[in-house]
Amino acid sequence: MTDLITVFNRRTVRHHRDRAAVHGDDDSDFLFVESANRLLDRLDDITRDFPLALEIGCRTGHMGRALRARGDIATLVQCDLSEAMARQAGDMALAADEEALPFTDAAFDLIVGNLSLHWVNDLPGALTQIRRALKPDGLFLGAMFGGETLTELRHALTDAEIAEEDGLSPRVSPMADVRDLGGLLQRAGFALPVVDSDSLTVMYPDPMALMADLRAMGETNAVAECRKGFTRPATLAAAVARYSALFAGDDGDGDDNGGKVPATFQIITLTGWAPDASQQQPLEPGAATTRLADALNAEE
Repeated sequence: MTDLITVFNRRTVRHHRDRAAVHGDDDSDFLFVESANRLLDRLDDITRDFPLALEIGCRTGHMGRALRARGDIATLVQCDLSEAMARQAGDMALAADEEALPFTDAAFDLIVGNLSLHWVNDLPGALTQIRRALKPDGLFLGAMFGGETLTELRHALTDAEIAEEDGLSPRVSPMADVRDLGGLLQRAGFALPVVDSDSLTVMYPDPMALMADLRAMGETNAVAECRKGFTRPATLAAAVARYSALFAGDDGDGDDNGGKVPATFQIITLTGWAPDASQQQPLEPGAATTRLADALNAEE
């Protein structure tokens, strides 16, 4: 485990997820559904069975229902920080904190996590716990929001708060980038780590619709050092006006979107395996028997 730096108020994260649980699988969950489907597509590329699997951050169970329908997973355990969400997910779901997973070492053949780890304070520690909970040669497949998420909203809120309140407070969560996460997977002890990212642009009729969606998702601000209390009406109005002024009609493709505003969501996918002697191992430096120039039929 690492020295813990408290970035997020986990009680606030739980409260937001409890509040979002009442929405169930309505349209506000579309990002989680899309990300889950992408993870499932990647799982389709792996031709092996997973007798016992764990889903962390299971929300209300969309991904779990798809996992249970697969022929390669015999038993699925699910957990979520929010008890209200876990109750909706399935019979084998429990409330559990990603920062203190209540599972024994080498228990699972597969662990999946869909868009919950970006709220963890001790991400290296959480990844280490995930790796320990995997059997040798077990697979971890996860997705989390990356640092380019909600860049438009960050920009608008920053400008508005400077103009209206003569200062800044953290209003949108800090997030990791691809390079950081690759190093963290290695640090946590995963073999064959792979990290890649993709960005989704969602068009909203106005910035307030985006903020309403974030609230319904349970993805509103939970930074521990954020300014307490409600956002001042003048600051909110300035942010909405700034957002529209800078980004309305711009989806990055040059199309006319009738005054709609874009919201960028960067989804980073993490893949890693619990080490096992059966896995491919890198050669020792200097062990190559063929020159690269010969393989490429090129002159040095």
